[in-house]
Amino acid sequence: MRALEEVFDRLPQSAFRQRFRLAAADRTYLRDKGLSTVLEHARDFVKRRLAPAEPMNDGKQTPFRGHPVFTAQHATATCCRGCLAKWYAIPAGRALTGSEQAHVIEAIARWLRSQSVDGA
Repeated sequence: MRALEEVFDRLPQSAFRQRFRLAAADRTYLRDKGLSTVLEHARDFVKRRLAPAEPMNDGKQTPFRGHPVFTAQHATATCCRGCLAKWYAIPAGRALTGSEQAHVIEAIARWLRSQSVDGA
């Protein structure tokens, strides 16, 4: 599993990853709900949509909008098992461990903090 510092050093080199920003509605949602609540949602999304060995609709399971976590997942390459393998060296084809899930959540949290105007 690659360190977040290494991944976050590489993410700016991806034009695709760099295009993601929180929409105004997502910023409002993050501010109103708070980072801890949004990260609880992230834990649930990761557990249900990303952690299984063979997630349903893998590669297409994360919408591009509708929740700040979805945008963060695309921005941080935590959106599907293929991206996790490429960017984080977390192999596909087996369930994510608890520490791998925590690693994904920390990547999402780090990005959300960087997008938050008031540090949510």
